[in-house]
Amino acid sequence: MKTLNLTVVRHGKTYFNRYNKLQGWGNSPLTDEGIADAHQAGERLADVPFKAAYSSDTTRAMDTANTILAANQTATDISLQTAWNFREEFYGSYEGSNMDVAWTNAGATVGLSTYAAIVDAYGVDKTKDLLKAADPWHDAEDATEYWQRVEAGFKLILDNPALQDGDDVLLISHGNTLISLADRYGQGKIQVHERPANGSIAKMQLSAEGISISMYNNQII
Repeated sequence: MKTLNLTVVRHGKTYFNRYNKLQGWGNSPLTDEGIADAHQAGERLADVPFKAAYSSDTTRAMDTANTILAANQTATDISLQTAWNFREEFYGSYEGSNMDVAWTNAGATVGLSTYAAIVDAYGVDKTKDLLKAADPWHDAEDATEYWQRVEAGFKLILDNPALQDGDDVLLISHGNTLISLADRYGQGKIQVHERPANGSIAKMQLSAEGISISMYNNQII
């Protein structure tokens, strides 16, 4: 059984991040600060000998990935592989909405009005379920739909025949996805009601048995 070393980076800051808008499958460009986030991550990872690189198929993730790969001094002949499996949580009709309004609506049935309060009381997966229930179209992903998609993405990485035990793999991810991974695999050691910083680095070990996390939001766990 092989174990892969994942370096998981949150994409650089976008305009929707600046405007406090939910940004799942929707997309907005990197700001100047977001471009700088990607360059800084690239400098920190310049010596990591990546054997493969993955991201979601959103431009904010792809632009961040390509900036990091361009700065890498040891990874050669790597083509970025994109997959919809690595997209952020889908927020349905709340895509592009003010985050505070969306989470107030999601928490109305349980008497809570902020994302942090809902997550602290019910956990990350239940928070997804509450948003789907609040979505008038019920298009937002619930926890089951979300994990089926994301876990298929990790299987895609593991099944890559070019990757061997111990190889380093770059994955450009999203804020809520990192929170979700921390909640599920962080063994209760990671605070999950705030998003990690744009351009922040996490280190994870991926195998058929699951994921272990050794660094999150630039901090060793």
